[in-house]
Amino acid sequence: MLHIPSEAEKIVVDGATVDFYKLEKDGQSTYYFDTSKEGPPHPMVNAMAGLGLIKGTNDTLVMINHKAPGGLFAKLEDDVKYVIEDLDDGLVKVVFSYNDDAAAKSDLTQTSCAG
Repeated sequence: MLHIPSEAEKIVVDGATVDFYKLEKDGQSTYYFDTSKEGPPHPMVNAMAGLGLIKGTNDTLVMINHKAPGGLFAKLEDDVKYVIEDLDDGLVKVVFSYNDDAAAKSDLTQTSCAG
């Protein structure tokens, strides 16, 4: 919970295998989850569940993970934007948002990694 704001409220997300949190501010929501202590397929499963929350909105999704999820990024089309930030404790923060003007739409049902 170190990287999740203390004022964020725990919520239930269908299909999630870790806790999710929501913080509303100025009419926008940010959703958080932490899979830094989880192995595959949990980062992918939870990212896809979380992306479903923000699809078609101006909201954001924040993933805390032990590394940048390359397998996840490979499954995303140009409708999902993301910014990667290396954290001081060696973890990675990925902030996802949506681009409604994109030509290709991500299939959020693809929750497994090949390889």
